[in-house]
Amino acid sequence: MAMQYHNYNSSTRYEMVVEIANIALDEFKTHHLTRNYTGLVQRYYQLVEEDYGDPRAVRFPLMEHPLFTFGLVAIYLSWVLVLGPFFMRDRKPFQLRRTLVVYNAFQVLLSGYMFYEHLMAGWLNYYNLKCQPVDYSDGPMSKRMLNLCYIYYLSKLTEFADTVFFVLRKKSSQITWLHVYHHSVTPLETWVLVKFLAGGNATFPNLLNNFVHVCMYFYYMMSAMGPEYAKFLWWKKYMTELQIAQFVLCIVHTTRALFSNQCQFSKFISALLLLNASIFFCLFMNFYMQSYRKSKAQQQQQQLAAEALSSKADGNNNNNNSALQQDKQQQQEQILAHKLKAH
Repeated sequence: MAMQYHNYNSSTRYEMVVEIANIALDEFKTHHLTRNYTGLVQRYYQLVEEDYGDPRAVRFPLMEHPLFTFGLVAIYLSWVLVLGPFFMRDRKPFQLRRTLVVYNAFQVLLSGYMFYEHLMAGWLNYYNLKCQPVDYSDGPMSKRMLNLCYIYYLSKLTEFADTVFFVLRKKSSQITWLHVYHHSVTPLETWVLVKFLAGGNATFPNLLNNFVHVCMYFYYMMSAMGPEYAKFLWWKKYMTELQIAQFVLCIVHTTRALFSNQCQFSKFISALLLLNASIFFCLFMNFYMQSYRKSKAQQQQQQLAAEALSSKADGNNNNNNSALQQDKQQQQEQILAHKLKAH
């Protein structure tokens, strides 16, 4: 059956936790006797899916089991970390200019469409910004949000191409730990979204993310169009700040739902969303501070270099002026000697 959230009192919640713990312990004892820990993990997943899985998600490809998504992430990591660099080791970097323009334009349109759908399917109409439980009914708007969550999941798989293009272009400086972590985790998170939480508060971060991605991929598209468009990319420095603002809003929104007694959205899921947003906030802030320090250091180096060149130029000018004065003095002495000789 689909996961439903209720206002349990403290005793009911305690009884439910005890029951779950007893079931988990019984399963562990059964599988521990045969050392079948793989079977234990599978059994735990079956119990979670039976009690909390959304049966409407079964019809979507790749939603039957999380191993499919884990496999795609493993392929992605193997390419980015091993196969890709080995393939490009003795090759010149690909330019891919036209490919990048088309790809980033596609991502702009896709993100814009999903942003619009998030608004129309709930957040601009009947969703409550303070707290919105998941609607597991077969109503048209609920199905619309479910379909949107699945498209959002697929979009995270297409974003693997970001790193693939970096590898093919030998842009290793762009393949940071934050970049790889972000692209590896989000497909797994969005799979859970579709399987268990297709709607409600869990989609608020997606709404913000779609808006950020419209801006981000538009920037990448213009950057790929050539150096003649560089003058229009003055807002590059604000992209990381926009991403940080995204996570701040997620933290504020989730914190309110977590500590509100009236909110019907799962406290456990709210805690996970808060943890996830906090991790990304810290990672992006660290990246932002490192980039800021690096940029400041470069500016200082450029300033010192400019001052050194200016000092050198002043020294050359002084030397030239001294040489001119000496030449002029010698000419005057020669003229005076010539006059005396004539007399």
